[in-house]
Amino acid sequence: MVQVLVVFVVGRLVSTGILLLAAARQGPSPWSGPAPGYGVFINYWDSGWYERIFREGYPVELPRGALGAVEPNQWAFYPLFPGLVRGLDAVTGLGWGIVAPSVALAASAGASLAIYRLFRLRAGHGTALAGVVLVSLAPVAAVLQVPYAESLLLLLLAWALHLVSTHRYIAAMPVVVLMGLARPVGVPFALAIGILFLHAVWRARTGNGSAERHDATGQLLPLFLLGVVSSLAAITWPMAAWFVTGERDAYVATETAWRAEALVPFVPWFARPAALLGPVAAGLLLLALLLAVAGLLLTPVVRSLGPVLWSWCAGYMLYLAAFWDPQSSTWRILLPLFPLALAAAHRGPRPLWLLVPVSVVLQVVWVDWLWGWTPSGLDGDFPP
Repeated sequence: MVQVLVVFVVGRLVSTGILLLAAARQGPSPWSGPAPGYGVFINYWDSGWYERIFREGYPVELPRGALGAVEPNQWAFYPLFPGLVRGLDAVTGLGWGIVAPSVALAASAGASLAIYRLFRLRAGHGTALAGVVLVSLAPVAAVLQVPYAESLLLLLLAWALHLVSTHRYIAAMPVVVLMGLARPVGVPFALAIGILFLHAVWRARTGNGSAERHDATGQLLPLFLLGVVSSLAAITWPMAAWFVTGERDAYVATETAWRAEALVPFVPWFARPAALLGPVAAGLLLLALLLAVAGLLLTPVVRSLGPVLWSWCAGYMLYLAAFWDPQSSTWRILLPLFPLALAAAHRGPRPLWLLVPVSVVLQVVWVDWLWGWTPSGLDGDFPP
């Protein structure tokens, strides 16, 4: 565990250095003047929304523009992270600027340990530790120490996947509920449990020997119940928004306020590139992307992750295909696919000598181009 924490510290020091360099180059922005300090710089973008929830809570009435459309507001951001910060602030009185990044850092440390324990179920110590290195130095790893909910999500997700991998389905239920209050991952987690349920049904019917069939049959009911809990966790926050505001689509309307268009599953992945490249090129690009994703999931090294991690990656990719609007935040949204880091680590030490420096360079690019703010057109910069 000491080695895991050393990896965590090194990763956060690297990200801190990258953030400090970017802050020194930062010009005037909507959040600060030029060359802000570290504490101000990490409070850019959605950190400001979380701080607003910390100070004000959620609106009882949805804000609307002159034409009646719902405007961006706090309901798009889940309550666990700002609620935890608010609770700790009530005890310590240290304020958002200290408590929020401290919670993110503590959750990031816990996530590193949880990810290592999860990876150890499928690999030896060296390979599991290498997987943690890749997560800690990922191109978007700087987000693990800013006041975002990503590090808290990784902690809960790795914990939940470990419990499911060790067949502790009932114990996973409260973790899944908390996870559903941290980030909108209830739907993909329910999809993953659905895949595992179907896999258990198949094993119960075709397993090699009565012992395997009996074991698979015994997993059906707890998997089904966990799937129900995951599904309920997925709708808890939208239901809360409906209850408080009195508007049934309060959450979805808020989420799509950033898109300025209705939510239509799967379509944005074609519409966005079609607007830039034309329908034919967009279709070919989409086909290439689908083949690449399918090929990735079917590679022996990814399949070696085991049914739980494979099902999570497949379920999360399907969720993104259906509901995510592809844009500059996509790189950050890919972070829950962290089990793929173990697949990369399985290839041995040689690829790591390339992956680690490339990841650090890409982290510099991500922080400088996306976290750092520069004026860009009528809508400002692209969000990280």
